[in-house]
Amino acid sequence: RNGMIGNIYSMGLALQALETSREFYAPRKWDRAQALSVVYNHDYELPMAMAQVLPPLVGKSYLDAGHLPCSASSSSSGSPQPSRSRCTKTVQFSITNTLKNYFHYSTSVCVPDNATLLHVMKVARKEKPDIFCFKTKSTDLGPFVTSIHGLAGNKTKGTYWQFFSCWSPLQEGVGTYKPKNWEHIQAIFSI
Repeated sequence: RNGMIGNIYSMGLALQALETSREFYAPRKWDRAQALSVVYNHDYELPMAMAQVLPPLVGKSYLDAGHLPCSASSSSSGSPQPSRSRCTKTVQFSITNTLKNYFHYSTSVCVPDNATLLHVMKVARKEKPDIFCFKTKSTDLGPFVTSIHGLAGNKTKGTYWQFFSCWSPLQEGVGTYKPKNWEHIQAIFSI
């Protein structure tokens, strides 16, 4: 869809697979330029996601890593954190469960301009802890929301929390997605 293969986190590995197997598919089946345009236009913040998209940007894959020259370089460490500065945008945040024991709650929170969805969720939890409580677990691709309002996803039942904006699934995780002013983010318990 418009060059996107899966979601923004799967793009790097998908591009590597396509680069590695390019001799096995017809040139018209995949528009490399369009896919790379998606990568160029995204502001990657997670190291794992960056590491996966870098090889395809130079026409390589992890399989080529053993054949590339290495050179030492200095780099800065640390990841940007949401500013603790004043409120500059308002985000609407809703949580909904329609599968069993229905509930729906909404709130509007004010956050700094560079705040991520995770920051929005933390502010909502701080303002209404009995309603917007949530838990996450750390993964290589950032925080993964495991439960909201005491309702946890279940691998056996195939349930999980999915995040939407204007009824479209988010292509980034809660740790990197930065909602716009007055954007309505929905967390919907899904199968």
